[in-house]
Amino acid sequence: MQVSGFESSIKRRASEADAGSRMKKIKRGYIFPSAAFTVPRNRIRSFIQSDKKPAVGDLIYGTIAQVVQHVSLENKEGRIHSMNEGTRAIFVLGNRYAPDYYEGVVPDEMPQYLDLLARSGVVGVVKNKNSMIKDPTKVKVSGYICDADGKVLNTRDFNLITPKSDKKIPNRARMILIIGTSMNCGKSVTAAACCWALSTMGHTVRGAKVTGTASLKDILLMEDSGASPVADFSFMGYPSTYLLDLPELLRIFNTLDLKYANSPKNYWVVELADGVLQRETAMLLRSKDVLSRVYKIIFNAADAFSAIGGLDVLKKEFDLVPDAISGICAGSPLAVQELRDYTDLPIFNSVQRNLNELASIIL
Repeated sequence: MQVSGFESSIKRRASEADAGSRMKKIKRGYIFPSAAFTVPRNRIRSFIQSDKKPAVGDLIYGTIAQVVQHVSLENKEGRIHSMNEGTRAIFVLGNRYAPDYYEGVVPDEMPQYLDLLARSGVVGVVKNKNSMIKDPTKVKVSGYICDADGKVLNTRDFNLITPKSDKKIPNRARMILIIGTSMNCGKSVTAAACCWALSTMGHTVRGAKVTGTASLKDILLMEDSGASPVADFSFMGYPSTYLLDLPELLRIFNTLDLKYANSPKNYWVVELADGVLQRETAMLLRSKDVLSRVYKIIFNAADAFSAIGGLDVLKKEFDLVPDAISGICAGSPLAVQELRDYTDLPIFNSVQRNLNELASIIL
């Protein structure tokens, strides 16, 4: 039977009224985390219990039930809040790939408790964890954050980056690509060193992190080192990039490129998370969209042996030869000495920065 417009309107109003009766106001005093960076604070007013299937980007209202691995939350301004049992906060459903910590995913059904996957407020269910890491901090779920009509808010519905054009001009900012063997091998410090050197020499430099899990720490480090503006995938509403397909990854890369790298007079320092073997990083390193934009590649490693192996993988799997090596290994004279026997590539210390040395590599 066909439903009339009047009957449809009545059913919609009844549904909205039902949602309204189930909505509960959120009291002040909660933490608003950086994973929800794009969502306006004035939209956070109510939460609702629902049988909706969880989705990447959904906003959750919850309470810290047990403090274990993560003991703090990073808010939208980059401030680090200490957490206690009973701390109330907004959280964002997302996936995470972190060999040094957790592999976590968005569950098929909403459980009573979620795992805190990252200090930025990303939550999900841990599938695997590094044996050197404690169990995840637990979040008791109160419900989904919703708007006035009871619709669940999702970070992907809020995008802060809108380029003026969807077509790239031929001559663009020179892109310095920061990659490495793994997470925590020194990529972000190297990216910051490049930003510092360029800005110190009077160049305009922008900074971006294209993949990873939401966290303002890395791009704020670029900003503190002279890059402006800085941005990452979370500015487009993504709590992380883990498990995205290639078109979505390229959408992120190209949007950031179109927004921040139009001038051929400028430099664009871009970091890819984790190591070259990680799914999303490997996909981008095989993409013409990315490779066609490369001006310099800085390869980072934690030790000499991983650097040597990484150079071999880069050449065999991606047909890439970096312009220089940095990372944790470059801070050790003995590691550098070991590397010198295997490569003639420049090696620079991104902690003890030498402006002349950096200029000879990245200009």
